Amino acid sequence: MTTSTHHSSNDVWLPLAIAAWQDTYETLHLWTQIIGKIRLALAPKVNHWWHSTLYVTPHGLTTSTIPAGTRSFQITFNFSKHQLLIETSDGITRTIALAPRSVADFYQAVMSMLQELEIEVQIWTIPQEVVDPIPFEQDDRHATYNPEFAQRFWQILVQADRIMTQFRSRYAGKCSTVHFFWGSFDLAVTRFSGRLAPEHPGGVPHMADWVTREAYSHEVSSCGFWFGSGATEALFYAYAYPAPAGFQAYSIQPEAAFYSSAMQEFVLPYEAVRQADDPDAIVLEFLQSTYEAAANLGQWDRATLEYKPVVKG
Repeated sequence: MTTSTHHSSNDVWLPLAIAAWQDTYETLHLWTQIIGKIRLALAPKVNHWWHSTLYVTPHGLTTSTIPAGTRSFQITFNFSKHQLLIETSDGITRTIALAPRSVADFYQAVMSMLQELEIEVQIWTIPQEVVDPIPFEQDDRHATYNPEFAQRFWQILVQADRIMTQFRSRYAGKCSTVHFFWGSFDLAVTRFSGRLAPEHPGGVPHMADWVTREAYSHEVSSCGFWFGSGATEALFYAYAYPAPAGFQAYSIQPEAAFYSSAMQEFVLPYEAVRQADDPDAIVLEFLQSTYEAAANLGQWDRATLEYKPVVKG
């Protein structure tokens, strides 16, 4: 017999204050970087670094299929069973426990397992987009894994991915998948106008300028969900590159959203979503209205780019 559990709109948007899970956050951030860099090293390059990202699954995060010679494999964080799974196309599955352990220990366990599976890969072991990075193989400082917070992290990603996938479905132009960037530790989806962008000036903290220029080679409206950092709590965000004139003053929805001069993008605090009567509706309202700010001010060809389903006649 199959049973199912139904949740109300509000009880699936779980609380996850930065102060409560900072140590687990930092450790998970670095673990996902190790796995993401493995995909980056072996997968064919795709524009805007789309070959490097992770994807939300019903149980966690996965690399999806990675080529390895004539074989393929994937690596998955399973946050319901607290395991890292490595699965190969020739039917082999290996697991590594997700438990309190240092980044150095996790790195060694993963690389040893891949070597055992005869998957040859070398990665650059300096973490990306973090302050004072420590090489993975030397990092004994970050070693916290709280299963409850890891599960909340994943469950929030499931909700954000669900809403962002719905938003993505409304677009017929070039658009990314909904994917997780392990450098910035956020979930994102990006729409493109179809036009080239001016060369990005660079200067993004902890990121090489040539990496940024590859990411922003074309005009975009991008949005996502970020877990916050330091004094900044989790939030949904949206920005445009290049930002058209008048972008930051554009009237957006819902009322709880605003333009952050510090972040130079629109933000919707996660706590406002949690407290809303209809969280899904206000997130979609935020994503749509901030896209319209970019598309209307930037004179995008909305009639062509936006998806209109063929009506059964």
